[in-house]
Amino acid sequence: MDNFLLQIILALLIIFTASTIQGITSFGFSLVALPLLGMLLPLKVVVPVLILFSLLLNCTILYHIRKSINLKQILILTIAGIISTPFGAYILMAAEESTLKIVIGVIIVISALLNLYGFRVKVKNEKVAFFPVGIMSGLLNGSVSLGGPPVVLFLSNQDVDKQRFRANLTTYFLILNVVTIPTYFFSGLITSEVLRYSSYLLPGLIIGTFTGITLGNRVNESLFKKLTLTLILAMGILSIASGL
Repeated sequence: MDNFLLQIILALLIIFTASTIQGITSFGFSLVALPLLGMLLPLKVVVPVLILFSLLLNCTILYHIRKSINLKQILILTIAGIISTPFGAYILMAAEESTLKIVIGVIIVISALLNLYGFRVKVKNEKVAFFPVGIMSGLLNGSVSLGGPPVVLFLSNQDVDKQRFRANLTTYFLILNVVTIPTYFFSGLITSEVLRYSSYLLPGLIIGTFTGITLGNRVNESLFKKLTLTLILAMGILSIASGL
């Protein structure tokens, strides 16, 4: 089989799996896809592709849970994320790929372990805490498409209602996607190669997203989340190893 064709088939399977997980749990798309796709393609291609796909993915998921959005609750978080995202894009352009892979792996491993072991720090003043969380998330989103871990950990520690948690999280990521894509475009990160791979992998995203949404109410979410986090932990370790 032609190497390029094999590469596309593997990438399609990765995107399908990652978007199915995202459709079921509202998290995990980049955590699963980034380290695996990073072994097939350069990160300067992978990260913009995932940002473009995240926009489509979040639009689709948000449509189904739009009635639970509370934008006021995440306003400060969103503003902070918007401010720091362009700085993250600069990091993606300037940093060595091996360094980025190690950073990606460390973030993924820490995020998976904290989620698996139910790490909780109750914050009384959400408005004050939202700003640094948003700054960190925006930097990670712009640089390596991993803006999720700081926000997921913070919101899950605040006893937010499950449906509102999903809606607010998806809204936040959607807004960040809208900001990140023009930033990438003007920075020269949205290239013809990025658009070409996006078109090749789009079917995996579409099928995986609707598979995840369909399965969302039929699976044991708690068990599935633990299995997903275990998989993500392995992906993080793999990413660190590939960057060494």
